Amino acid sequence: QVQLVESGGGLVQAGGSLRISCAVSGRALRTLAMGWFRQAPGKEREFVASIDWNGYISYKDSVKGRFTISRDNTKNTVHLQMNSLKPEDTGVYCCNTRVDGYSVWGQGTQVTVSS
Repeated sequence: QVQLVESGGGLVQAGGSLRISCAVSGRALRTLAMGWFRQAPGKEREFVASIDWNGYISYKDSVKGRFTISRDNTKNTVHLQMNSLKPEDTGVYCCNTRVDGYSVWGQGTQVTVSS
């Protein structure tokens, strides 16, 4: 059974940086495509970034140039480095993957950016 556990969220001022991580267990990360999503209060969950098993990367337009997704297959961990944070980046950030046709989610980590 694949499990995802996020960590690294917190409170940061606008313009600051945070790195959040997603630890994967139950399957080798090198075989998985991974994504980060976020949900702000009162809003729909939205895509933030993804990285395929072969390293192909995609970003939401509003985070391009500020966020960097990466994977460490030796540690079975995916990271999201977030720089130049803005108040509108506030939300619960969750990592996601699909295994055998099923979507798997972590519990999320809260990121709060103060103005």
